[in-house]
Amino acid sequence: MSQLFGLLATCLFLGAMARRSGRFPEQTALAINAFVLNVALPALVLRAVHRLTLAPELFAAAATPWLVFGGAWLFFRVLGPRLGFQPGTVAALVLTGGLSNTSFVGLPLIEGLMGRDGLQVAVVIDQLGSFLALATVATLFAARAAAKDTRLWPLLRRVLGFPPFIALVAAFLLHPWDWPAWVDAVLGRLGDMLTPLALFSVGFQLRLSGLKGRVGALVLGLGYKLALAPLGIALLLLALPGMSRLTFEVTVLQAAMAPMVTAAILAADHGLDPDLSALMVGLGIPLSFATVPCALWLMH
Repeated sequence: MSQLFGLLATCLFLGAMARRSGRFPEQTALAINAFVLNVALPALVLRAVHRLTLAPELFAAAATPWLVFGGAWLFFRVLGPRLGFQPGTVAALVLTGGLSNTSFVGLPLIEGLMGRDGLQVAVVIDQLGSFLALATVATLFAARAAAKDTRLWPLLRRVLGFPPFIALVAAFLLHPWDWPAWVDAVLGRLGDMLTPLALFSVGFQLRLSGLKGRVGALVLGLGYKLALAPLGIALLLLALPGMSRLTFEVTVLQAAMAPMVTAAILAADHGLDPDLSALMVGLGIPLSFATVPCALWLMH
């Protein structure tokens, strides 16, 4: 757990210090974001989904990230304009508040809190839930929110040409076949670069001066992500018969995770309030190290 927190904090800190040093050009975050979305994330999706063992009894758990994203879309689209938020701010809240960090933060936290037995459930939620939602509905939403041309075909063309989506389709098509060990190793190395680079980029864009005038949006966004979303998922799952205690707890905890780092990258890449997106991740991750164990304690 301490290693995970150390990695996250170090990458955010180095990104912030790099911006302050003046040795990195202003376009650094844009270049890193392009690498993350077009190289590291597709490699991670291709490898993770290809290795996935499908378990039909876990499909209900895998559906919860989609419900969290749908709830975020409804929640922020209703409240955001009433609170005077700009459309770009609302879109950034939907992306960062609607997508959970079920992989880089979620999997180590689940293992630390629930043991290795909980990892199978957590991995299915991450790959069939969060990854799929990011590569499909979240990408379509970001493209529509940022595009001046909102016709269906141009939006679909952007999604269909999005490298993580192409990797997702390829992974499902290649799922029945094994590939050489060196391919798996290369994809693993490229995918491992996502977390440090994405957090470095978030740290580079993180400006605490941006808190001014954004406290309301942050409270609303993190309140939904860290509290309302897991509460809603817990109440929904309680109505489903036959779900084991372990699956229930892991599913709720994954819904309670901090905002997804890649969601902030996606928002920034589309020009959807990058400062707020970076703040959601930069503040949400450390806060989740306290709120997620509290959620588990409340369930117990």
